[in-house]
Amino acid sequence: MRILAAAFAVVAIAFPAIAAPLGDDGLHKPDWLRETFKVMAEDLEEASAEGKRMLVIFEQRGCIYCTKMHEEVFPTPEVNALLREKYFVVQMNLFGDVEVTDFDGVTLPEKEMAARWGVLFTPTLLFMPEEVPEGGTAAEAAVVVMPGAFEKTTTRNLLTWVLERGYDGEEHFQKYHARNLGPATQ
Repeated sequence: MRILAAAFAVVAIAFPAIAAPLGDDGLHKPDWLRETFKVMAEDLEEASAEGKRMLVIFEQRGCIYCTKMHEEVFPTPEVNALLREKYFVVQMNLFGDVEVTDFDGVTLPEKEMAARWGVLFTPTLLFMPEEVPEGGTAAEAAVVVMPGAFEKTTTRNLLTWVLERGYDGEEHFQKYHARNLGPATQ
């Protein structure tokens, strides 16, 4: 029995993160995602009221890169803490039919909004500013767009760089990232 318990402990240490459960739509549903009515202006207002940055993440059923992010990157303690504590994350389905209302008032199903915003890949992360100019779209307002899956350290650094408003400064993300290549917490 002790051997079995020791073996289980080794496996638990080696694989500490279990992917978030899948929803009926086939997308991962970590508990840091926000269930909203997908009205971008209201979501941004709520994010601001909580002192968080709004992040829109597009995913699709069966996306191996989304799975990689949910199994290997998002559960990393440092990345997970940033998402939980500093971000208001709204999930969109690249081929979904849930209605989304853009900042300019246009309402479309998720799949049509993805096309409107030029989202082609999953995952794609759109980082919103604290304020969006009146009449603009989320795609126009996004301060950073991350198309695709990245490793833990790159993701951690991007989440931090956005929080530090690096996009407003003189240091390009790649230079910031090169300075901060220390390993993400495992």
